[in-house]
Parts: sequence; structure tokens; C-alpha cells
Amino acid sequence: MNGNTPLPNGGDQSTAYQPQTTHADGQILRALELIYDPRSSNEHRQDASQYLEQIKTQNEAPYHGYTLAANKSYTAAVRHYGLSLLEHAIRHRWTEYSSEQGAAVREWILKLAQSVTMGDPVFIRNKIAQLWVEVSKRSWVLEWMDMDQQLVMLWNGTVIQKEFVLEVLETLSENSFGKEDSTTALRGNELSKACVEIFTPAQVMKDHFPRRDTSINVRSGDDGWLSRISELLRWFIGEGRDNPETQLCARKALSALKSVINWVILRAVARTHCARRICQCLTAPNQAIQLLAVEALYTLYNRPHYTDDDVRELVWPMYEHDTIDTLGKLYEWSIVEAKHIDEEKYLLCKKFAEMIYNIGRFLDTKSELIPQNADLPSFLNLLVTIVQNESLHISIPMLHLWIQLLDSPTVGELPAVVTLIGPLLEICSQRLLRYEALPENSDMPSIVFLREDIDTIPERHAFLGNYARFCKEIVNCIVQKGPHDALHHILNQTDELLNHLHDRQPPLEVQTYNKTSIAALKLDAQFSVIEASLLGYARWRAGQRAKNSESLSDDTSRINNLLEQWCVRLLNLKFDDPTIKQRIINLAVEFVDSPLKRHTEFVIKVFHFVLDTMTRLTEIPEKEGATAYNEAVKECRRYCSHQLQRLALRCSDHLMSRYMEIDTGIRQYCQMPQVEETDKDRCLSVLFVIMQRASNIDRALRDQYLAEFIQGVMTKWQDPLLNRLLQTFSGFCELFGLSELQNYLVSRRVNEIENWGAHLLDEDGKLLKKKIESAQNNLPLRATKTYLGISVERTEPGTPSYEVAIALWSKYLPTILPNLLKLISLAHSFSDPASWGELPPDLRSVPGRVLRDRYWQVGISSGSRDDFYSQIEGTKLTMEGLASTIRSSLRMVREMSYRVLYSMSLLGSALYDYEELPGPLSEALFVGASALTIHQTSVILTGIPAVIYNCPAHARAHFLPPLVTAMFEFLDQKVSTEWDRIEQRNKAAVPDDDLVEEMKDEAILRQLTNTCVQFVGRLLDTDSMSFADQAHTPSSLRTFILSTPSILKAVILFCTHALRMHDNRACGLITRVLRSLIPIFASSTNPTEIDVREFLATAVLKACIESLHDPYFVDIQSDLASLIARIVIEYSGQTETPRSILLSLPGMTVEGVDSALWRLMQAKPGETRQQRAVVLKLLEGLRGVSVSELGRLPRGEKEGRKGRTAMQEAYMTIDVQPRAETKGKSPELGGLADMFA
Repeated sequence: MNGNTPLPNGGDQSTAYQPQTTHADGQILRALELIYDPRSSNEHRQDASQYLEQIKTQNEAPYHGYTLAANKSYTAAVRHYGLSLLEHAIRHRWTEYSSEQGAAVREWILKLAQSVTMGDPVFIRNKIAQLWVEVSKRSWVLEWMDMDQQLVMLWNGTVIQKEFVLEVLETLSENSFGKEDSTTALRGNELSKACVEIFTPAQVMKDHFPRRDTSINVRSGDDGWLSRISELLRWFIGEGRDNPETQLCARKALSALKSVINWVILRAVARTHCARRICQCLTAPNQAIQLLAVEALYTLYNRPHYTDDDVRELVWPMYEHDTIDTLGKLYEWSIVEAKHIDEEKYLLCKKFAEMIYNIGRFLDTKSELIPQNADLPSFLNLLVTIVQNESLHISIPMLHLWIQLLDSPTVGELPAVVTLIGPLLEICSQRLLRYEALPENSDMPSIVFLREDIDTIPERHAFLGNYARFCKEIVNCIVQKGPHDALHHILNQTDELLNHLHDRQPPLEVQTYNKTSIAALKLDAQFSVIEASLLGYARWRAGQRAKNSESLSDDTSRINNLLEQWCVRLLNLKFDDPTIKQRIINLAVEFVDSPLKRHTEFVIKVFHFVLDTMTRLTEIPEKEGATAYNEAVKECRRYCSHQLQRLALRCSDHLMSRYMEIDTGIRQYCQMPQVEETDKDRCLSVLFVIMQRASNIDRALRDQYLAEFIQGVMTKWQDPLLNRLLQTFSGFCELFGLSELQNYLVSRRVNEIENWGAHLLDEDGKLLKKKIESAQNNLPLRATKTYLGISVERTEPGTPSYEVAIALWSKYLPTILPNLLKLISLAHSFSDPASWGELPPDLRSVPGRVLRDRYWQVGISSGSRDDFYSQIEGTKLTMEGLASTIRSSLRMVREMSYRVLYSMSLLGSALYDYEELPGPLSEALFVGASALTIHQTSVILTGIPAVIYNCPAHARAHFLPPLVTAMFEFLDQKVSTEWDRIEQRNKAAVPDDDLVEEMKDEAILRQLTNTCVQFVGRLLDTDSMSFADQAHTPSSLRTFILSTPSILKAVILFCTHALRMHDNRACGLITRVLRSLIPIFASSTNPTEIDVREFLATAVLKACIESLHDPYFVDIQSDLASLIARIVIEYSGQTETPRSILLSLPGMTVEGVDSALWRLMQAKPGETRQQRAVVLKLLEGLRGVSVSELGRLPRGEKEGRKGRTAMQEAYMTIDVQPRAETKGKSPELGGLADMFA
């Protein structure tokens, strides 16, 4: 076959169709002209598009493509279409071609590559390079053995041909090692092995893999591409740095190196001097080259598994004086001002900081290898300089690194580190400011940069939380090294701040009060430094105890006295700002909680300080026109009561020594007319917990006191009136003051009121609202939650406190539970419009409007959280305020009831041994819950799963089946219905829809879906899921669920439906859960387990295929493909179902399916990439295609938001661990050594 022969469908040349080339090309040209001509009608343009698509399916399409692409007299659009014809043939028809036909296509691609010139548009050159790689993926090391030789021949040509070769090499590297490519994966490690061969110098390959098979030679010469690229950069640095053409070539070289360095043998990088050449590029007079050099160095030093020799050859040269000087100059040049952000320089500075982090981490991990000539002082000074950058994004990698260095027993004690402790402590103290509390439009440079870097509020809060955590960790490490001097310095700094806190500040004005004033924020930041220092002091003491230090007692006593004296002085200071009072209380309780918890007099002093502060705040009357101040006072009062509980839990023995004194003070407070019932319960619970937890009291006397505390609560539970009212829905309404609600709403024609928030209540409405509010105080629910919760909180089974709680509450559970379940059931029923009886047609929407929650959704709701609550405060006496009171009353019943059930579950057998409880409990929780909103449903999942987790093993068989089955049936129905509603609404969306409310609904539904999925994961997938609380899940719970058919059916049905819910995170997690289940039923002979296997092989497989077809799931197609592969591999030997389902799909052939099945069965268990590739290749025609794939975005354009790096994304996730290392991952190869074994 020669270059003028078309490609027939098969290898028989006698049937080849010789096209009328001129005529066909002319038709194609006219069709393209119609498409691009703005004067063409839509009809003509569509006809032309259909014709051009039809051309792709013809046998002679590749030849037309070549002739169009090779003719440089044609426009770029025509040539690009010609290349697309070649691409379609290579991608979709390659397997149909004979070896001669494949050779012809390769010859055409080679000719196109040889003809590349500077006059060709970049996208044409890149497209030809892409086609080269597409052919190589299918024929290199098979029929095409001289590819490397042809690349070298091109390399020896013009500068533009060098660029072309570099584009080919980079794309080949990305396809072989970087991205998920099904064609490459199907070749196994063949292409990866060949890439390593041609990039690595021959001597390095010989040294590294002395026993590798050399019978097949794919390389040209001994140098390898690393050497050639390194030599190119050397030439550029020496002679071509000012030439625009060579600058473009250098950029391509660095881009290719950035990809290759991620996987190439590190010894080869050292031998070819690549790292040195890249460093020299940092001085190039071209910002794009500098950025690429920084990115390449980041990739190099982000790799794991450096040997000692690798560190000596690649890392320590970066610590030489001249190199550090170069790095320092580049950093100083890249700094930008917040007022004038140069985006390119700013991006360079951010990536430079990440690169320095990767270089610096070797000081910790390879400290024993630090050479004598390393200029550590200069390097460490550079780290401090970067930490001080006004951009927190640039600063945070250095904070992360300093934590590791200070924590290192070797590096942390170096003189060069010790001399920088002062500046580090200063910058961390300054940066503990709560930036999120500052105005959004603040001109503070750090805030300006923060707005530039992060768009969404949740990510911003997560980032700032990590930044503050790192600052605290550094303070922690510094104090741990020398607690007395560090604490003395920090406390002196705080005294200086307190003495001048209100300098140049106006006096407190309640009408213009701001809880985030500069004074309050500065004090909060400094107190955060003290709290971090207390943790460092605690670590120091633990370390000294481990060493059996003889001076520990004296040193501890000296430091404790320092802390106590300072805190006592703090308590004697007077402040009017309730926010500052609250912060002082918080810090004082921290002193009690850690270093001074054994100092009885100090504990008593702090307790009385908190109680006195709460009392004085209660005496402050509400100020007119001072909503923010009044709310701050109330918040501080509530905070005081919580801190009293905290002190009682931690220091019950100390407080017991002054019990009568404390009892008198608390009861006097409770008698104040301003104190609400909620606060009374909370304060009396302080006395209750002291009595329960104290060890220095007679048991009989304790029991007597505790019984007296809850006697009033139990009297209310036993009230015959309560029991009678809870028998009916009307009685429930009477109990909560809601019996007149319906008549009131009907008589006021509320359906005709457009804005409830602007419609003031009349006198009857105000009386109804007050009646509903007061009705809540007559219920025993809140007091039960308080006393029961504090009885079991922070108690361990077997401890005296726990035994006291069991003895106290077990006898009351039979009294509480019946009415508690009725309360839950009736509260759920109130959300069902059917429970409201017959309403006139025009009023049937009113119940939904009354019960629709108002909530502030971060990142979606307009305005701040404070604005939202101010708006609620302003509508208290409106129709919306009445609806809010109703919702609040019902929410109180639901949430407190769930909380009581959770507390009961901590009582163990006292709850779970009731044989008759599971059925009524399941019915109360889930039968009427379908009418709850998404937001209300999510609350169920905050408390009820713990009732399942806490069930003792001996009670699971009778307690869990009805409860867990009902729960998953409810969640499945609720979540699936809501997703269907969302999808239908999106399809029928119109411009006038309330997008904010729709976004809030969808956000809450996603949260609910993910909570459900994580619940499933905790129950079923304890081996591979990495949830934070996974360790607390009893290992046998999974086994129990898998062996209980009723539960297993409900759970798997939910999982199946979850595969179709439009949430990538939830769907991805569910695929992992299901993959862990598949092998369990592979060889089952039990009829029930066989049914489960058939369901997994049928319904789950179909759901996976449907999601794979859905463009929404394009980002998790690899997860879905892995699940499909797992089902097929595990079950094909037991049932024909997977094969039958695959054969039933459109376009499937018996040969194609059987070939894929054979490949899957032959794949090794660990070759998940190849397994996914087989599935994706088989279902290629059915897979959903993303917008980016449709547009074929070139590599590099599809970055994360704002071009974020992986490290930046990590710092915007919650709870990044300060001492964890951010390292790169090795490519999924099974190791280079395995490839060449």
C-alpha cells in the first residue's frame, strides 16, 4: 500500500475503493466553507455538518484527511478538519486495519510531522503531535520499532521540529504515566517500559536494571531524551536565552521535563544534570520559563522514595550558597503588592513557595545526611521571609514546613533554627487574627489576597482554619522547647496588649456595638497564642515525665505559679464588652482544664468568676436599638452556663469541697426573674453533675440528692394529662398551643398575604404566638435532655459515674419511652398536610409555607450570617415570626427527642434489652417522617445512627433489624424522591424561578445524600473507607448486617439507587462500598446470598452502566468502571448474568464482549488500571462525554478553579494535619523494578 491508496474495510486490496480525490476534497471544502460563512443559513450549516460527520465513517476518510492536512495552501480550519479525519480513523477503526494499512497511516503522520514549520498554527502542530502519540499507543513496540529513531531525526532538524518532538514526548509521557487512558492501559506496562527505556541514558539503565531483557531494542543511541533535553537547556542558557524562538523551545523542554520527572529514574536526572539546568532557567529573562522551571522543580522534589544517593546528588546542591542566593532573588522579584496584583508574578510566587516546601522537607526526613557546606542559615532565613509574606497562600506552606523542622529532634535544636524562634513567634501571634471576622471589603493586604485566591466562603473558612492551626502548632513547638521563657515572654506580650487595648479607640456605644471590633479580635488572637502555649507546656510535661526528669516537680511548680498569678490578675481586670468577657472566661477555663486543674482554690476562683459574670450580665436590661449588643450579652450568658457545666464535669471533686456555697449561688441565680427555663435547667444540671461525678461523697447521700433533682422531671412525664393529650393529633396540638392555629390562619386569609415578614400580627396572633412559646416550658423534654445527657457525657462503662447513671435512669426509662415515641411520631405527623384536615383549595399550600424552614446557607444565601439573624429578629412580631415560632416548637421536639434517644443508647443494656421497643421505635421515627423537609430529615442522621452503633452485640438480633431496615427504606424513598424532584425541576426551569432557594435545597440534599452514604460506609466498609470515626465502629457490625437479609436488602437497594444520584462524591463513595461487598458473595451457595449475588450482577451492574452513560458522572467513570470490572470478574464464573447484560447493550457483539471478559479474567488482581481500561474500551460507545471532551481542550487548560495546585486544594480542605507530609504519588505501575524484572 502506498500513500495514494485508500483504506478499505479490511485487508483485501482488490476491493479497495479508489476515491475521486479531487471531487471529494472539493465537496469537503464547500461544506467547510458553508459552516464558517456567517451568511450561511442554519439549515445549510446543519446539512454541511452532517455531511462532514458522514465523511468520517467512509473507508477513504484517512486519505482525505491526509491530503487536506498536508496541503498548506488550505486554511487552518480545513487542515484541522483533515487531521480530525485521521484522528477518527486511528481512534475508532485502527483494529480493522491490516499491518500495511496501519503502516500507511503512520507514514502519513510522519510526513506531516516532517513538514511542520514555524508558519503552521500552534494548534495544527499540536494536533499532528497528538496523532503521532495516538498511533504510537497502538503500534509502538509492536509493528513500529523505529519510532525513537524517527524522533531523533526530527530532533536534529529545525527549532520548530524540536518543539514538535518535545510535544510528542510530553504527550506520550502523560498518556503512559499521568492520566487515565484506556488505550495505553490495555497495553499493560509495555508502553511505560518503552518510555523509561528511551528517556534514560543507556548506562543508567544498565546500572539500574542489569538483568532487563534487551532483545527488543526501541531506543536510538545511548544518550536518551533526558540527556538531549538537558543539553538543549544548556545551550539555551548559554546562547539562546534572548531569542524568542529558542525561548518557546525552552518552554516546551521544561514542560516536557515537568511531566517526565514525575516518573523517570532519579539517578538519570542526576547523571544528565537536569536539576542544575532547570535551576539555571530560574534566571531566564522570561516569566513563563521561570514558572515552568519552578513547576518542574516542585515535581522533582515532590517525589517520594529518595535514596540517600539521590538526596546527595539532587537535594543538597539546592542548599549551596549560590543556589539559595538565586532562589532568594527570584522570590524578592516575584513579590506583588495587594493594591496592584500582577497575576502571573503572583502565581509564580505561590508555586515558588510550594517548591521551597518540597525542598525544605528533606531537612526533616534526611537530616542525618546534611552536608557541611549546606548554607542552612540562609535557607532558613528564606523560609522566614516567605512566612512573612502578606499573602496567606504563599505563607502557609512555610508554616507547614516550620512545624516539621521545629518538631525534628535533630534540626529543631540547630543554632540556625533557634535564632529564628523569635521572628516565628511574632509572625504566628500576628497571624492568629480571625480574618474571617473582618469585613469582606477590608483593604488589609491579607484579606485582599484572600479574596483573590478563594471565591467561596466554606473554602475560605477551611483555609483560614488550617492556617490558624499551623500557627498554633508552631507556638506549641516553641513552648515545648523552653516553656518557662516562652510562656513568660508570651504573657508579657499579652500584658502589653491589655494595657493598651483601647488606646485610640472610642468608648463602648451599645447602639453601634460590633462584636468583631479590632480590640476584641486582637485580644482573641493573643489569647489563642496563650492557649497554644498551654498545649506546648502540656507536651513538655509529658516528655519530661517520660524521661523521669528529677527537676520536673520544681520546674512545673514554678511555671504553674507563673500561670496562676497571671490568670488571677486577668480575672481582676474590668471590661464592658461582653465578647471580651466571654473570651476571658474561655481562657480562664482553659487554664483550669490543663495546667492548673489540681489547684483547688484556683478552680473555685474561676468557677465563682464565671457565675458572678453570668449574674451581672443577667442584671443588664435590654438596650433599646442595640440588637447586636443585646444578642452578645445573651450569648455570653449562655456561654457562662456551658462553661460552668464544663468545670463541673472536669473538677467535680474540687467543687464538691465547696458544694453548699456553690449550691446557694446557683439557686439564687435561678430565682432571678430574668432567667429563662432553659438557663435554669442548665445551671441546676451543674449541681447535678458535681453530685454525680464527685468521689468524695457518701453513695446513699448522692443517690438521694440526684433523685431529688429529677423528681420534678419525672412527675411531668407521669402526668395523666400529658398521657391523654399524646393519644391524638388534636391533643398534641392542644399540648403545644396549636389547637387554634388553623382557624387563625384561615380567618386571616394568610394565603393572600404575599410577604409574611412585612405583615404585623394582630393581638390574637401575638397571644397565639406567646401561647405556643410558653407551652414548650411545660414539657419535661428539655430538662430530660439536659440531665440525662450530662449524666452519661464523658463517662466510660465500668466507671463509678457510669454506674451511678445506670442506677439512676434505668428505672425511669419505661416511664419516659412511651410518651417520648408519641412525641416524635406526632411531631413528624404535623409536617404532613394531611394531618391538618380538610382545607379550602386556596389554602392547601399554607401548611408547607408555615413549615418551610428559614436557614442561612454558607456561600449561597445573600448577606452574612449576622444579617440573617438580624432579619429573623426583625420579623418576630410578623406573620413570618409566628410561623418561625411554630417551626421552632416542632424542631425542639424532634431534635431534643433524638438527643434523648442518643443519650439513652449510652446506657447500654438498660435500653437495648427491652424486647418490645424496636418495633414502636422504628414506627415512631420513620413511618410519618416522609413529610419532613430535606433539612429536617438531615437532623435525624445526626443522632439516630449512634443508636445503631451503640447497640451491644447480644441485643443486635432483636433490636437492629426493624430499626435499620425501616431507616434505609425511609432514606431510600426520601432521598430518591427528592433527587427526582430536583431533576424534574431543573428540566422545567424558567427564568423567574427563585434560584437562591433552589440552590439551598440542592445543597442541603447533597449534604443529606453524602451523610447517608457515609453512614452506609461506616456500617459496611470498615476496611477501606477512611472516615475519622471509623475506629469506633464495632468490627462485627458489618458481619451482622451482611448476615441479616432484611437489613442487607434495604441497604443494597439504597446503594443501587445512590449510584444514579447526581452527586459525584456520594456516587464515588458508594462504588467503593459496593466493591468491598462484591467478593463476599462470589462463591456463596446459600440461597439468600445467591439472590444477593444475582441482584448485584443485575441491578447494580445496570445502574453502573446507566451512570457511565450519563455525562454528569464523567469525572468518576473510572470508579464506575472499577465496580463493573469487579462484578464481572467475581461473578462471571458463577452466573451468565453479567455477560447477558453486556450483550444486551446497543452495539455489543459476542466477539467484543467475550474478548473483554477474557482480558478481565486474565488481568492480575492488582492491575486495576488495566481492568478499568478494558471496561471503558468495551463501553466506549455508551460512555457519557463531558463538555471538555467534546471541545477537546488541550492539556493544561483543564486546571482546577483559579489554577490551583494540589497543595493549595489540600489547604482548603478541613483539618489538614500539621505534621502530615504533602508528597506526590508514584504512578500506578507496580514499580519500575517490576517492569524490568
